[in-house]
Amino acid sequence: MSLDLGTGDGRLPYTLGREAPHRLFIGIDANVAGLRTFSGRSVRKRLANVIFVRASVEALPSELAGVADRVTVVLPWGSLLAAVARPLAPALAGIRSLCQPGARLSVVLSVAERDLREAERLGVPPLDGRHLQDLATGYAAAGFDVTSVRRLDLDELAAWPSTWARRLAHGRPRTIVRIDARASPPPSSAPGAAHQPQWMPT
Repeated sequence: MSLDLGTGDGRLPYTLGREAPHRLFIGIDANVAGLRTFSGRSVRKRLANVIFVRASVEALPSELAGVADRVTVVLPWGSLLAAVARPLAPALAGIRSLCQPGARLSVVLSVAERDLREAERLGVPPLDGRHLQDLATGYAAAGFDVTSVRRLDLDELAAWPSTWARRLAHGRPRTIVRIDARASPPPSSAPGAAHQPQWMPT
């Protein structure tokens, strides 16, 4: 099962659900109004494997605990951006609670110059090399093992089936960062030392 947090209008789970009809995709967003277009399309197309849920990162549905083997967070904003970019261990732990052990998490971040005031309000540091290298500590505290942190170019951003990703990919150049991680096994079964993430600045 795949979960897309901060799904926006829901294009990502809708698109992937059409491509993989035997897999369940759930899009989660706090703004129910934004979900209407693709939730409506899912009903009209009779996509039984695509579901949309209204929820915030602070109050994720307990019914989804431990179900996901894949979680995506693409260009988040507000409290979800703070959770994955500062990062905030309690909110990240909430995301971890949705995951099976070994589940893959992919986060795509971008904060342009015009977004800096809001990023400062949220306490999100600049997405530079030093902060990105330190992300692994915060993710580990929440139960995630960061495997790579790398910059994306605009073509790579456009490859994500997300309305906002495609819109930004055709705008001005901006810093885009992708974080990949896996949900760590429970402490009692965790093998040896923590994995050292791979940091690729370009």
